[in-house]
Amino acid sequence: MKFTVTAIIQARMNSTRLPGKALMDLAGKPLLHHVFERIRATAGVDRVVLATCEEEESGRIIRLAESMGLDVFIGSRDNVLERFWQASEKFGGDLIMRATGDNPFTDPGYAALAIETMKTSGADLCYFPDLPLGTGVGMVKKTALDEAYRNSDRPHQFEHVTPYIHEHPEQFKLLIRDIGFVIPFPKPRLTVDTQQDYDLARVIYENCYRGAPFPLDTVVQFLKKNPGLLSLNSDIQQRPMTHSATQ
Repeated sequence: MKFTVTAIIQARMNSTRLPGKALMDLAGKPLLHHVFERIRATAGVDRVVLATCEEEESGRIIRLAESMGLDVFIGSRDNVLERFWQASEKFGGDLIMRATGDNPFTDPGYAALAIETMKTSGADLCYFPDLPLGTGVGMVKKTALDEAYRNSDRPHQFEHVTPYIHEHPEQFKLLIRDIGFVIPFPKPRLTVDTQQDYDLARVIYENCYRGAPFPLDTVVQFLKKNPGLLSLNSDIQQRPMTHSATQ
């Protein structure tokens, strides 16, 4: 069976912890450009969509997406599940990849592996938890996403995309497994949610970006040579799933 894969990237301009981060500079290009570039470079992705919302400055990231040939969906600011589901309805896809606009280190190789794992396993949901924060993607079957949208009824289930699926393992086939990713130091925080996160990302991009996506292994090797950089954002606490979404 031929599966079509649609990647939906959630992003907005007015995040609460670091407003405007989507267009902050990384190696001469906006942060969100790198996110788009990495998802577009992922083998197996048939379509890439920016899912954003109506805000005063949304036009800037919409124009960026359109300039790179991406489709755009504009939906609810606070009901992220609805925005994501409506984007999947408009643009289709048997398998839906969830990526977020604050992850400029999403690894195309591991994202492609997630796609292949979904195709061969028949899972409703798949991701690899042993990858460093900000480097992996989530995969969800469209039919499971439909069920989540129809049945979610709690606030945190609307603030994110997959809580309902996680909370009903009797209903869905979940494939949440480690893939043997090991690094010789605490897993780095490779997402951009705060100024400290951006400071680390900027240094890595200045040293590793050569005009095309670089793999996670390049980041690991760079940090092995420069372990002191890990202290830049090591004290940042990741927000729980019950916190209001900012993407």
